[in-house]
Amino acid sequence: MHILDHLKSGSPTFSFEFFPPKTPQSQELLYEAIRQLEPLNPAFVSVTYGAGGSTRELTHELVARLKTTTSLDPIPHLTCVGHTAEEIAAILKRYADVGVDNILALRGDPPRGQVDYDHAQDVFPQAKDLVAFIKSHSTNKERMPFGIGVAGFPEGHPATPNRLQEMDYLREKVDAGADYICTQLFFENRDFYDFRERCSLAGISAPIIAGIMPVASRSSLRRMAELAGGARFPARLLKALERAGDSEEAVRQAGLHYATEQCADLLDHSVAGIHFYTLNQSTATREICQRLGRM
Repeated sequence: MHILDHLKSGSPTFSFEFFPPKTPQSQELLYEAIRQLEPLNPAFVSVTYGAGGSTRELTHELVARLKTTTSLDPIPHLTCVGHTAEEIAAILKRYADVGVDNILALRGDPPRGQVDYDHAQDVFPQAKDLVAFIKSHSTNKERMPFGIGVAGFPEGHPATPNRLQEMDYLREKVDAGADYICTQLFFENRDFYDFRERCSLAGISAPIIAGIMPVASRSSLRRMAELAGGARFPARLLKALERAGDSEEAVRQAGLHYATEQCADLLDHSVAGIHFYTLNQSTATREICQRLGRM
């Protein structure tokens, strides 16, 4: 189903993100998580794409399996880095052939270890270039064009400290053909509401889906601090985790409570949708959905 059909239903969408597993053990863990999450009837699920296209085949295999063996509607990530136009066209055709209707278009990270990677050398230097190519590309005249999503950053894009310029770049992606925006994870809803309002002021009317990742452990908190250039942790969250002491279960419950309150507040403020970064696990997402009355 085209993403705009999901988003125009009148109710906020719920969706999940998975990443392609690399070992037989991680595959089984993911498919068990999918089995437990499928009954929640998410509007869609997204599947990540490794830096520099490193998980290209794994991503396609997972997307195809989700499309053909489950009721889930997969949206694969696709990045610019290191790809030719012919390669992107071939990837789009493979997705169209299995019935995929939507793509999340990202500039993407360079291959591991290439810290000085020059994005200007790519055929698609920025996400807007990839969006425009996908929008104009047709693999089957009988099919609707792909629905296209792009990333948004409520706390600010780590590579664009100029927040005014950041909005210009985001508007260019939407003007190139993006249908919706899915945000990076955040922990302070005021950042999301400010981002949403600044989008409106910049003339960006695409629906904005909020990305949520509950804190499940102290180690996951540290990992989140390193994601996408860092994440801001409000004092209210840190105090709740401090009160949990050394108990990992108490830390998990504090993280779940905070994320549930975040989601409830977003729903109260007419969010277009909530996208859970699951880390290929089902427990936290299922518990939050249950607390929100989604089960």
